[in-house]
Order: sequence, then structure tokens, then C-alpha cells
Amino acid sequence: SLQAKLGFGSPLVFPRFSVLDPVKTFTLPPRQIANGAVDAFVHVMEQYMTYPVNAPVQDRYAESLLQTLVEVGPQALATPEDYDVRANLMWAATQALNGLIGAGVPQDWATHMIGHEITALYGLDHAQTLAVVLPSLLHLRREAKRAKLLQFAARVWDIHAGSEDERIDAAIACTRAFFESLGVNTRLSAYGIGADAVDRIVAQLEAHGMTALGEHRDIDLAASRRILEACF
Repeated sequence: SLQAKLGFGSPLVFPRFSVLDPVKTFTLPPRQIANGAVDAFVHVMEQYMTYPVNAPVQDRYAESLLQTLVEVGPQALATPEDYDVRANLMWAATQALNGLIGAGVPQDWATHMIGHEITALYGLDHAQTLAVVLPSLLHLRREAKRAKLLQFAARVWDIHAGSEDERIDAAIACTRAFFESLGVNTRLSAYGIGADAVDRIVAQLEAHGMTALGEHRDIDLAASRRILEACF
């Protein structure tokens, strides 16, 4: 009724241990398996796709998780009761957000904050909103993220040919194609949402104080609007 999705965090709600049983995922519908792979991928990106800070362990760890998700995501849909595939997907997903790859490095989370408002207003699954927002955000934030985008292109997608801008464009295109290959749309228009949604979403961002997002806290409402306008 509030049309709000607001997060919180506390050490009091962080589990002391987790029991991860891949068999429990066998009965999930394909949509939720695809959502899980996308969500895990974007969790990694929020902690990786910022700017270099001489953290090679976190970088390489994040890149290995991204590559693993690209590999096992489609496999998990194709062979839904393959224990090893589901185990690797589950293991990658928990590594994506247990705090390790984010230790000591800048983090973004703008894609999540914008995505939360789309879910609250239009009912899209969480991962569906992330798949829509991330490619557009990467395109529009390419200058601030240039060094890491080039690293991402080379190390995750094995893209080495072309100019810097061509490599960045190719990496973003590969990311979008990965989401689409899982059956997760990357355009708001694919969900029947029109351009008039932009004003509503920006108004919600403002109402919830989401006016300085990103690793540099420089994604203001105008920048969020541009990102949303590119999501169609």
C-alpha cells in the first residue's frame, strides 16, 4: 500500500552460519533460477564495477564469480536437477554477497536503489529490475567507470580488440545478452511500462532520500532520470 521497498542492515541479522542445500533449488520455477543468477551477477557488479583501488584479490575473486555465473546460469535452466550445477550456482551466489569481495573496496549499489523503486511501483521481480537498470547505468556512467569497464571487458568477456569505447560497448552488450539468454528482459518496455514511468520513479527516489547514489555519491536525481530514460 505504501509502494515502497526500503532496505536496512544490521550485524544482528547477519547469519552466524548458513546451510546451503542445492537440492532445495530443484523445485524452484525457472523464472526464479534465472532471477537468482541475475541477482548474484549484479551483487558482484555493485562491489566490483567502481574504480581501481589496488585490490587484486577482490578483483580476481569478483571476476571469477562473474565468469562462473555466466557459465552455470544457463546450465541451471537447461538441467534443473543437476546437483553440481546447482551447487556451483548456490556457492557463487552466497560468495556474491557475504561481504568478502566488498571488503576494503568502493561499492556502488545505485542499480539496486533505482530497481527497488521499480519493484515497489510496478511489481517487477527484483532481478528483473536489475537486468533493466544495470546495462543503462553502465552505458551512462562509462567515464566514471572506464578503467573497471575495460578490465571487465578483458577479464570477464575476453574482449581485447577494438578501441576503448568499442570494448566497453561490447562488454555492456555481452552483459545484456547474458541476462536475455536467461529469459530476463532488459527493457522496461518489455514489461509494458511506458516512458511516463520515469517521473513516478524519480519522485519516489526523491521521497526516499535516494538523491546521491553510486560509489562517488554523484548520481543525483537528474542522473537517475537519464539512466531510467535509457531503460526503454
